[in-house]
Order: sequence, then C-alpha cells, then structure tokens
Amino acid sequence: MKKEMFGHEISVLRDTFRRLLHRKAKTNLVKLIDKTHPADLAVIYRFFTDNDQDYLFNLMSNNEYAAEFLSELDDSILEDLLEDISPERIIPIIRTASSDDQTTILNALPEDKSKIIIDSLHTDEQEDIEEMLAYPEDSAGSMMSRDVFTLNEDLTAGEAINDLQNQEGAEMVFYLYVTDSENHLAGVISLRALVTTHASTKLKDIMIRKVQYVRAETDQEEVAKIVSRYNLLAVPVVGSNEEILGIVTVDDVVDVIREEATEDFLQMAGAGKDREILLKSSWGNARARLPWLFATWVGGIITMSIIGFFENTLQSLITLAAFIPIIAGMGGNIGTQSSTIVVRGLATGRIDLGSDFKLIIKELSVGLMLGGLYGFLLGTLAYFFIKDVPIIFGVVVGLSICASMVMAASIGTTVPLLLRKLDVDPAIASGPFVTTTTDILGIGTYFLIASVLLPL
Repeated sequence: MKKEMFGHEISVLRDTFRRLLHRKAKTNLVKLIDKTHPADLAVIYRFFTDNDQDYLFNLMSNNEYAAEFLSELDDSILEDLLEDISPERIIPIIRTASSDDQTTILNALPEDKSKIIIDSLHTDEQEDIEEMLAYPEDSAGSMMSRDVFTLNEDLTAGEAINDLQNQEGAEMVFYLYVTDSENHLAGVISLRALVTTHASTKLKDIMIRKVQYVRAETDQEEVAKIVSRYNLLAVPVVGSNEEILGIVTVDDVVDVIREEATEDFLQMAGAGKDREILLKSSWGNARARLPWLFATWVGGIITMSIIGFFENTLQSLITLAAFIPIIAGMGGNIGTQSSTIVVRGLATGRIDLGSDFKLIIKELSVGLMLGGLYGFLLGTLAYFFIKDVPIIFGVVVGLSICASMVMAASIGTTVPLLLRKLDVDPAIASGPFVTTTTDILGIGTYFLIASVLLPL
C-alpha cells in the first residue's frame, strides 16, 4: 500500500508537482501521480490553479485510482473539476468505483450530466446507483458500500472459509455477516472466530446474534455515534425487512466525524456552516458570515438602546460605564462555555433530553459559584479603588456581575436543549446568539440594579 505522507513530506510533494507542472513534464508527472497516494494528492490539489487541476486529472489513466482520488477531494473542488470533465471520461471511472464513491461523484455532478452517465450504464448498474441516490444525502444509505460479503447460517465453518477465499471484491471481511434463508441479517462472526472454529461447525452455532445495525435512512451523525460507542470497524445497513443492504466502514465514519465537528465549530463561532469556507471566495465568505453578524449587530443596537434608556443614571455616576465591558465579557464567556459543553454533550450522546432539568440546575450552580466569586472580587475592587463613589457601589457591581453570569450560564444551557427538542441543530445557539443575548440581559440588569440601589 502506498505510504501516506504528512507535514513536511506534503510540502515537498506539492513543490515537486508545481515544478513539474511549470515545465509541463508530462512523463514525470504521470510517474509521480502513480507513486502518490490519492489522499495525499487530494490534499495538495487545492493549492493548484484550475488549469493545473484539469491537466493533472487528465493524466490519470488508472480509473480505479481516479475514482479513489475524486472521493477524497473537497466537495467544492470536486464540483468545479467535474464541471469541466466530459461524461465519456467519467463513465469508466464510475464503473470501477465502489458504490459509496459512485454516490459521492454523481452527487457532485450537474443533474443533466449525471443522467447521461447513469443512462450509459448496464441496467443492473443503473438500478443499484439509482437506489443509492434515492437515499437522503448524509444518510447511512448514501454512504454505505454495497460490496458486502454475507454467509448463510446453515454453512459450516469450512465451507464459509472456502467462500471467503473466492471473494476478492468484498469491501471488508473482518466482520462476516450471517443471513438466514430469506437474506435477513441473522448474526455476525469475526474472522478470527471463523478460522479458529472446527470446520464442521455450523455458523448459526457460533455467530453472535445481537448485531448493532442501522437503517438506510439513519443520519450519518447517528451512524458515527454507534461506530464510536461500540468500537466497530463497520456497521451493517439493513432495509425495512431486516435484509442487509450494505455496510458503512470506519474510514467513512472518520470523514463524517471530521465534517460534523467542523460544521459545529463554524456555527458556534458564527462563521456559517459551510465546511469548506476556507476554499470560498472573499464574497462567498462574507456572505456566509453576514446573517450571523447581523444578529450580533441587532443585539448591539438593543444594548445601545438600553444604555440610552438609562442615560440619566449613567450621567449621575459616570463610573458605571467603566464596568460595562467586564460585566458583558464575563457573561458572554460563561454563556459560551455552557453552550459549548451542552452542544458537545448532545453531539457525543453524553447528554440526553431526559436529563434536562438536572443539567440546567448544575450549570446554574456553576454560574452562581463563579458569579459569586467574581462578583465579590469585582465589588471589593470597586469599593477600595474607585474614588468618590457611594459604599453601595461595590455591592451594585458585585450583584450585577453575579446576576449576569448566572443568567448567561442558564441561557447557554437551556437554548441548545430547547433547539434540540425542536429538531434544530443546537450548534447555532452558540457564538453570536448566546453572547448577544447575555450582553443585552447583563447590561440591562446592571443598570436596573444601579438605578434601584444607588442614590442617584
């Protein structure tokens, strides 16, 4: 297997390709492509111009290599590349690609070009591909491999080993799935258990009957959770009648985990949800961030209005303005921390919707403890170091930051839980939404406490 390269080797490889592309050294480029792992070439591909990308792709004569390479590309680069490639060039690649890679490539094509390619295939190939494309995007059905090897439960271990030796095209044989006479998933056997069992033993006597599986329509994030929770190398995908349709392997799950985590982090930071935002143009990047920043802008206008409403209070004691940044900042930080903990817990399955109340109380307790501590420190600081203010001023500042942090912790906890119940991605609750809300409530509470307790 070709060695995968990282770090310095990737930089050297990129520079080597660039030099050869500059010289149009076709023969040397073909040799270098053949020696480069498809995943490594996909990494450095993003650094080339559109013309260089097209030129390199046209040098790939090995269709199997080209299929694996295309499946490793970033979605936006894949779409741009395939837009310039003729259907005649893509058809042999589709024929040699695995079923999950076929789905990836065809989904990246314009609908008219995809139809031309599908129509050119054999009837049985068309049926398989159309069935895969019918599944929702980001579901187990769309990412599964149909090249799965199954064994009938009435076979003996010796017969199963003979069948296994004749299955060169199977996706993976570390787990051997066992079916009954109607092709229903009946159990699973590890390769180790099979080869260490007496040849005359029937599979139904040694198979594990409790199998972790997913439905074809199961969301890819849920598939990733199951593979991670049970430490599986693959998980079978079954249909409505428990018939086995294919398998999702751990290499596909790793990609899902990376994509979902990237999407969540971008949403939590208020940078949109496009996983390939670094590859977008400046205008595309700005357009993705615009709605998130607009929410922050609106929140800022509301905060400004609150400060304007308490203008007389602020003019009576201008020192109040000095503590606005720290009250807003501390509330925003603890709110973001709470929402990040909850969003991550929901994503990993460590938090379920049945433990809402307990979790809210816990985060409120954390907010109260931290708010009390920092409220005492800030109030003491205000009392001893700010001149010409009433003694009660320190109490106002301390109470305000404590209240702000408690409210922020509760908002950061409850909003993601509420969004999950409404089937909305809880990651959107973080970042701008939480910080803006806590700013509004924190500043409003601060001036309200000051107007009530201070002799203005």
